[in-house]
Amino acid sequence: MSLQLLDKLAEGGGLSHAEYVELLQARSPALAEELFARARRVRDRIYGPQVFLRGLVELTSYCRNDCYYCGLRRSNRNAERYRLTPEQILASCEVGYRLGFRTFVLQGGEDEYFIDERVVALVRSVKASCPGSAVTLSLGEKPYESYRQLREAGAERYLLRHETADPEHYRKLHPENLTLENRLRCLHDLRSLGFQTGAGFIVGSPGQTLDCLAKDLAFLADFKPEMIGIGPFMPHHDTPFAQAPAGDLDLTLFLLGVIRLLLPTVLLPATTALGSIHPRGRELGVLAGANVIMPNLSPPDVRDKYSIYDNKLSSGAEAAEGLEDLRRRLAEINCRIAPGRGDHPNFAQPDETTAASSKKM
Repeated sequence: MSLQLLDKLAEGGGLSHAEYVELLQARSPALAEELFARARRVRDRIYGPQVFLRGLVELTSYCRNDCYYCGLRRSNRNAERYRLTPEQILASCEVGYRLGFRTFVLQGGEDEYFIDERVVALVRSVKASCPGSAVTLSLGEKPYESYRQLREAGAERYLLRHETADPEHYRKLHPENLTLENRLRCLHDLRSLGFQTGAGFIVGSPGQTLDCLAKDLAFLADFKPEMIGIGPFMPHHDTPFAQAPAGDLDLTLFLLGVIRLLLPTVLLPATTALGSIHPRGRELGVLAGANVIMPNLSPPDVRDKYSIYDNKLSSGAEAAEGLEDLRRRLAEINCRIAPGRGDHPNFAQPDETTAASSKKM
């Protein structure tokens, strides 16, 4: 029956809630192996056996929110706070541009210092200094008007994990002033403004059940984001969930494969959390169907300060200076770094490398 569910996934349209739960309950090494083989075939048919790079710049470790799982939460008095200057941000992107990066992800806590005017200026500076590149923002919940200004400034993509599609579970992870309703409003606003939109959830977050995960998969099937970021829950010692167990690597990988079959064209990262929980986590993510990796372009002296969870990978192959090591690691699993911006097929630029041409490279 589980193989029939994989067949149904591949046909499009998703599964019923009960079928998602059944598939997750049936998870086994043999089923995972079959799932990953199918996921790679789907990915390679569309994109080729390659991954897109996104240069990550972590702008600020200040955050106005107090999410229970995050080390940057407002009430964490032990967090090391920093803000990059516009000059540092631009210099980080320019280093990445010289290395061949053509997408830059500007990410940070919801820092009230970074008002719309400042972020608009940053986006325009990066676009001017790194011609032909895409700018992705990951700066949390904002009003529609703020998103509109950022889109008009030239930002093409926005990452905003929905965290969980179950309202009760959302309540367990966030204080009362943050609601799933507003998070979903933000995602729909971003979609309406023409952003390539990214959602996602945390695998193994406290209180999560298979029922929660089924709701997450159903939400993704309905919303159809261009990007989906999932990764295992990693506890931070200065949060209410300090003693909670980390998320399960194998379940995270299984869900990556399911998502690839569910939404074949999605841009799907092998996240930093995967690399943090296992030495070969990113490679395993790629083998499960992922096709994006985000090396860290932030200045080395702040990488450890962006501590959203304990033992976050921030050096070696995860960092930009490990690019050659990353090439070697990918070659070992018969994969390679893709050229270009790596837009979703529905947003491909005229000069974007197509799947057909990339397979000939």
